[in-house]
Amino acid sequence: MKIYHSTQRATAILGFVGVMFLGLGIATLTFHPMVFPMIVLGLSAWIFRSLTIEISETELTWYFGPGWPRKRVLLSEVASAEVIRTSFLNGWGIHYTPRGWLYNVSGFGAVAITLRSGKRFCLGTDQPEELARHLASRR
Repeated sequence: MKIYHSTQRATAILGFVGVMFLGLGIATLTFHPMVFPMIVLGLSAWIFRSLTIEISETELTWYFGPGWPRKRVLLSEVASAEVIRTSFLNGWGIHYTPRGWLYNVSGFGAVAITLRSGKRFCLGTDQPEELARHLASRR
């Protein structure tokens, strides 16, 4: 049973990809090799169109648009969850930051999670306080 479910749409990523797709579409009319980058951009937009975070009785799960990539950790492994604010320099998508791996598609609200093993990662969300509260109540 899901205790928490939130899906954040990737408005910034989709807007950027849309502009790039339009520019490449115009360039493709002149240079046919631009078709491959358009396919890559389209595939990226499809994968990173949203980020869904779910909490069940036993685990925290997060995944991007089509359900891939998907990650999960047991709630019993969560040592702490802290509301943070990312910066424009942290960007969006999946990448490594000083606070561990960041999974984010839009905005700057996030929750920094530390596991009992010491591993750290951050989940971007438009409801950071609510996510942190649910994680704290399940530990």
